[in-house]
Amino acid sequence: MASTTPTARLTNPFHEPEEKRFEIPGEIARTPGRYEDALKAGWDLQQRPRSAPVAAIERQHQKNRMTVWERITLLVDSEPTILFQNWGPNLDGASLVTALAKVGGRDVAIYGHDFTVRAGSMDATNGSKLAQLFQTAGKLGIPVVGFNDSAGAYVPAGVGGLDGYAEAFRALREISGRVPSIMCMFGFNAGGGSYLPRQGSFVIQPNDTFFGLTGPGVIKSVLGEDVTPDELGGPSVHSQTGVTDFVVEDEVQAIRKVRRLLRYLPSNNASPAPFQPTSDPIHRKTWDADILLKRAFNSPSGFNTPLDVTILIQQVCDHGDFYEFQPNRARNTICAFGRIGGHVIGFCANNSAVASGQIDIDAAYKNARFIRFCNLYNIPMLFLEDTTGFLPGRDQESRGIVQAGRAMLDAIIDLRVPRFLLIIRNAFGGAYAAFNNYKLGADMVFALPTTRLAVMGPAGKEFVFKDELKALRLEAKERLNNGDAQAAQWLKEAEAALGLRYEEQLMNPREALSLGSISQIVMPQDLRQTLGENFERYIRAYTPSPMTAVQREFH
Repeated sequence: MASTTPTARLTNPFHEPEEKRFEIPGEIARTPGRYEDALKAGWDLQQRPRSAPVAAIERQHQKNRMTVWERITLLVDSEPTILFQNWGPNLDGASLVTALAKVGGRDVAIYGHDFTVRAGSMDATNGSKLAQLFQTAGKLGIPVVGFNDSAGAYVPAGVGGLDGYAEAFRALREISGRVPSIMCMFGFNAGGGSYLPRQGSFVIQPNDTFFGLTGPGVIKSVLGEDVTPDELGGPSVHSQTGVTDFVVEDEVQAIRKVRRLLRYLPSNNASPAPFQPTSDPIHRKTWDADILLKRAFNSPSGFNTPLDVTILIQQVCDHGDFYEFQPNRARNTICAFGRIGGHVIGFCANNSAVASGQIDIDAAYKNARFIRFCNLYNIPMLFLEDTTGFLPGRDQESRGIVQAGRAMLDAIIDLRVPRFLLIIRNAFGGAYAAFNNYKLGADMVFALPTTRLAVMGPAGKEFVFKDELKALRLEAKERLNNGDAQAAQWLKEAEAALGLRYEEQLMNPREALSLGSISQIVMPQDLRQTLGENFERYIRAYTPSPMTAVQREFH
């Protein structure tokens, strides 16, 4: 027996459509003429892009997706200014909405594909609309927010759809490094629909969405491989490669993340990030950092104990609030926005809780992207160092860790914003040399008393005490040959004593302090106060401005 449960509809059968009347208050009633007809025609054109068929809206909702108009309404503070309400004789370009609006009190340029119209596909007029919106954002110096939900180029439009994408590609590239952009990936996007948003500063991808150069169907027909959209271009894939910067549960969370991210971003490359007064005193003692370090380093594993650097970042930030960039990728490094004393600060930190904080290819490229963005948009930076070095091995070398490390190093050298280095513990060899020290341009270098700054880590004792170790090992061999059952244990203890001596003599901040490589030793409980007071000095003296040469957000 068929179900008798009625299907929910978006229409109200008892609702009478409102008739728009074009009368001037107080005017004597008269018969409408051609003027009123023109007003009605204009009104109909204003409303037409918003008047998607109810069935098309329902199809979006059944897929747990909002319409483009619902997404815009959720994002903006008030009614947006819709640009290019329709183009062309057949409303060409109506599958894309462009607008200017207030978000968090700031002007923002917005675009969104309307999937209820030709599946949000692109034609030449769409490309021109997008290009003009990007140019407008550049002229006004305001961020761009994109709601991407497109099936790609509109096939019946022929090469016009491809030209539309190309025009948009160029326009977005031209404002890269001038105004920041945030791209949300909704629905199923392929081809140019994946290229375009990845030109943006940040990409947000909800679960159960896809974007990629080719879809599963093409993979099946060309390669004969069966692959699901999630396996090919879902957030679990893109968040690991850095193509997606943030993964969220659904569209609502994506839009909330846009609003939160905007609170940390400047409007353009000539302005500072938004200052936010705080009730968290800058002189607040960071005792929890002290407790963390004490428990870690007094544990049985001592100074080799893994340390979650996000706890230290939380300690120094206003009310412990920070916003992590690419949190699902390369956890051996942490990049995040936070505030100290109301000022936005970019954090770049080795995370020894994962792989000893060693810098591998993914970590280097993650750092390079984030550092480059902060530099372009006048965001001061704090580097937190605790790493045993770059990750060695055949795999890393064959995949180009030299090039990845170079990208990170170049980004650090190019920095012109106020930037500090805090050495937490390990700072060895090439990793120290490539991580924002004084010689690379750091404004100030701070070190905790737990700092171990050296050319090599504990293995360095093999070089420093080469002769002594050789003698000890020969003696142990002789003892063993003479039947001493404790020879191995004796050698182990003697080598450990030399290791401790190496640490005490060379793996400490004293030499670096005497050479001027470190400006001062900071007690853990004084971290927030020391960093906050000095950032305040340097930020006050810094004038935000565009880069003197053309710089983009990507290499």
